[in-house]
Amino acid sequence: MDLREVTYCGLYCGLCASRRRIPTRAAALRRDLRREGYDRLFFDIPGMADIWESFWEGLTRLADGACPGCRGDGGDPGCEIRKCARGHGLTLCVECADWSCAKHDVLCHYPMARADNARLKLIGLEKWVAEQEERAESGFAYADVRLPAD
Repeated sequence: MDLREVTYCGLYCGLCASRRRIPTRAAALRRDLRREGYDRLFFDIPGMADIWESFWEGLTRLADGACPGCRGDGGDPGCEIRKCARGHGLTLCVECADWSCAKHDVLCHYPMARADNARLKLIGLEKWVAEQEERAESGFAYADVRLPAD
């Protein structure tokens, strides 16, 4: 099974805005700016000319380079969950006898994470991925229910 959309911690990359929504929206903004003639310089708003080159480079990266997922070394480079799972040779954290340990506290802004992991453990990876893809096709993203930072 292709695991590129499955994180070690039990999130599904296809439900992450930076994987699907943001690249699409960034590409649309870039296309609209080009159409309006602003692909080389934007000077209408004071100070924009000073940062335009960096902005355009960032916009292009967002439009052309979706997050590769944590298995492709995307996401937080210092992710303790990923380090732990790899160190123990695990495909998923739910395989661990210590699941769900304190390392998962970092997911506190994702209220569905624990329930989704329990579901993954219950029905297995293949069925769980199919359910997550159905969610993604409906337009759902974690950002829709993510809790704000303290």
